[in-house]
Amino acid sequence: MDPTKLQAFMGQILADLGGAFTIGLVRIGHALGLYRLLQERGPMSSLELASAAGLAERYIREWCAANAAANYIAYDSTSGRFSLPPEQAMVFANPDSPVYMQGAFDAAAAYIENQPKVQAAFKHGGGVAWGDQAGCLFCAVAAFFRPGYLANLVQHWLPSLDGVVEKMSRGAKVADVGCGHGHSTLLMAGEFPNSQFVGFDFHEPSIEAARAHAKDHALPNIRFDVSAAKAFADNDYDLITCFDCLHDMGDPAGVARHVRQALKPDGTWMVVEPFAHDELEKNLNPVGRLFFAASTMVCVPTSLAQEVGAALGAQAGERRLREVIVDEGGFGRLRRTMETPFNMILEARV
Repeated sequence: MDPTKLQAFMGQILADLGGAFTIGLVRIGHALGLYRLLQERGPMSSLELASAAGLAERYIREWCAANAAANYIAYDSTSGRFSLPPEQAMVFANPDSPVYMQGAFDAAAAYIENQPKVQAAFKHGGGVAWGDQAGCLFCAVAAFFRPGYLANLVQHWLPSLDGVVEKMSRGAKVADVGCGHGHSTLLMAGEFPNSQFVGFDFHEPSIEAARAHAKDHALPNIRFDVSAAKAFADNDYDLITCFDCLHDMGDPAGVARHVRQALKPDGTWMVVEPFAHDELEKNLNPVGRLFFAASTMVCVPTSLAQEVGAALGAQAGERRLREVIVDEGGFGRLRRTMETPFNMILEARV
């Protein structure tokens, strides 16, 4: 045993446990509006923050100290006040920020709550259905992905596809399959008023949430329907999209075949998946760590609970996705149009 390596590893464990112990505090700060108050009102003592929030000062004092120790908020020892630096505000207080991470903390809490179900599945090899996951996991997942879509979908991802933006500007027929809460669908519908959009998802509570979001936006060119990905209605679509969901499906190859027949001959299937290399060793990094954990707790159990249960996992990689989309799904062409640290964007054509 190398004592220096052990000491370094214990430093990593302390950092990991510190993050894990802080999950509940971040969620409390969000739920009670504490980060927002620090952003809006500037530096405050724990007493001033408690008064502004209408909460008990003793709890606020401890919450502030814990967040300051985590570097989630700042502390000025001269004034005795706490503040939210602008960089931290991008993560904790601005829901339209591209790095807003509240959904990730909510998802982490749901993973922990979901442990008994997934642990049991380790023994029997079956799945845990999406609707049976702990808490409102689907709410957390939708919130986690929304900032990335907001920052990239209209500005970068759609323009990377061959001729798609021009079609949507003129007026296209679009299906967003596996739409969840509909954030991706709403962004596209708002940007392209001449096109018609329908979001499909097999999870009825998610579709109900999507319909509520659509009502808030009052967009006339969008609707949401409950449907499995292999059975969504209609055809002659100019564009079909799947955002961070193909790997969760039980029969992704069957979905690919259904998408192919639902597209126009010159139509496009945009598949947005978690970024991953094809080789395991290249995914053993901080981003891969997050995705492998999520895949173990959510993605693989969700797929195994469905027909076929292909269980691609959240780090399938482009080579495996090509097998599903081209070799098994029947598409003639597939290319990666771009990537981010968290996603890769694939364009499939007939």
